Amino acid sequence: MVFANLVFDARLTHPDRLVLQQLSEDITESEQWVADKSAPSGESHQPAGPKQARTTGTGAPPPLPPPPPPPASASASATLPSKAPSPSQCRPPPSTEQPGGSGVDEEGTAAELAALNNPLDERFEPTVFTSYDLDEAFEAAPALLHGPLKRYISWARGVARVETDVVFVTHLLIYFGTTLPSAAMLFARFSYPHAVLHMLMQATYIGPYTLLKHQHIHQNGVLNRRFSLLDSLFPYVMDPLMGHSWNSYFYHHVKHHHVEGNGPNDLSSTIRYQRDSLVNFLHYLGRFYFFVWLDLPRYFWRSRRPVLAAKSCFWELGTYAAIYAAWRFNHAAAVVVLIIPLSLLRIALMVGNWGQHAFVDENEPDSDFRSSITLIDVPSNRFCFNDGYHTSHHLNPLRHWREHPLAFLKARDEYARQGALVFHDIDYIGITVRLLCKDYDHLARRLVPIGSEQMALTLEGRAAMLKTHTRAFTSDEITQKYSKKSS
Repeated sequence: MVFANLVFDARLTHPDRLVLQQLSEDITESEQWVADKSAPSGESHQPAGPKQARTTGTGAPPPLPPPPPPPASASASATLPSKAPSPSQCRPPPSTEQPGGSGVDEEGTAAELAALNNPLDERFEPTVFTSYDLDEAFEAAPALLHGPLKRYISWARGVARVETDVVFVTHLLIYFGTTLPSAAMLFARFSYPHAVLHMLMQATYIGPYTLLKHQHIHQNGVLNRRFSLLDSLFPYVMDPLMGHSWNSYFYHHVKHHHVEGNGPNDLSSTIRYQRDSLVNFLHYLGRFYFFVWLDLPRYFWRSRRPVLAAKSCFWELGTYAAIYAAWRFNHAAAVVVLIIPLSLLRIALMVGNWGQHAFVDENEPDSDFRSSITLIDVPSNRFCFNDGYHTSHHLNPLRHWREHPLAFLKARDEYARQGALVFHDIDYIGITVRLLCKDYDHLARRLVPIGSEQMALTLEGRAAMLKTHTRAFTSDEITQKYSKKSS
């Protein structure tokens, strides 16, 4: 068996590092069990029976080592530290390549992940910035700013809907303090240097804003109920500046995609396409890009939901009308501020969705475990609020984004039994690009094997397995496998 070392990026979030360490430990225990089982009698160096519930379904796991003592200075408490703890005290030392096997205490890991999300626990750690975990933020900030930063966090925890989500308050303040005035200035007095700087700034904002919106549409807001009016209105100001048409993300994603689940009636379904074909991808992209304004209302109408059909059509066409009015007022500014973001975001959404649903099991394509994937990587989870845990999201669309790592960790036995796919050190755009290049070897190296079947595969076997998951389904197969859903 071939087990490539897992890549532990230094910028992984703390929860992602804990999850990846546990998966690494699972692989190591499986390798050790196989080695002991094949060794001559009397030469085994470890009690037989790794986490066989995770690999073979029989036997009992070996005794785990005792949990390590708590660090001298833990993550930020509910009252926040008076002095910033060093990341080295709270985090495992980062490394470029870290082989599996670290004596991970599974129960301790789960307890730590739960504590990070619990405001009543002294280890509670709200997310304040995407670029830094909380202790890293205090270490990076001058000591003079520690007091103001703690006061800001205390205030923002009361503004956010969920106390972990200080980062949403941070981002909204940034967007309203930079994007909005910049856009207004471009309409008032357009200049090309300013336009270039504005587009570069927006390129860093649009991804995180889209996933902030993702949380907003699933949780019916991100701000405390006391600020419900602001919570309801800010998307109407910010959405067009970030490339979104008004309310279309909600109608397409919540009222449509999560209802159909990448099935045959899903307008963004990948099952009819060969997912490693550039021609097929361009067809997929083109249909959404040019016809979503028509296809989505038609879908709701055919589904006997005429009110949603009317609303989705109104808001989509209303956005186009508003953009046209802005274009009449100032051509150049409208192109930079509104048209380019809209054009690029729609490409990005389809590139991302292709990667999220590129691997579909040919036997059970309607399984959430087998039609979506999990990514443990920096762009998806640090900067885009755990968007990498896509299977977890489909299993429970209302699950809060901070809960995904713990939910995955607890359910990974079921993920393994279901043949779910987990990747690391690659994001959805990377998945799509590698697929369109037919680079299955790279994808196989990024796969984190879970369960006995995946762990038994060689690198070549993993690549072959992944390739079977990208085959287009025929009409007959869709009728057979989605007999209750296909129209």
